[in-house]
Amino acid sequence: MTTFDFPDTLLAAAHASWEAIQAGRLTVAQADAVQDGVTQFANESKHNRHEVEMALKKAVRHPATEG
Repeated sequence: MTTFDFPDTLLAAAHASWEAIQAGRLTVAQADAVQDGVTQFANESKHNRHEVEMALKKAVRHPATEG
């Protein structure tokens, strides 16, 4: 899978969204904001939106451990 250099704002929105999902309080507006960010990033970087979304979810939900 391709790795991406996601902007801090998109990573922060995705982290907040993931925390809200886990707490059972994700809002439509919050989910839409992340999807809009994914779409914008994909368009600007000329990558497939689905690949971008999968990589973002992996980065947020399964961060690599160092050591």
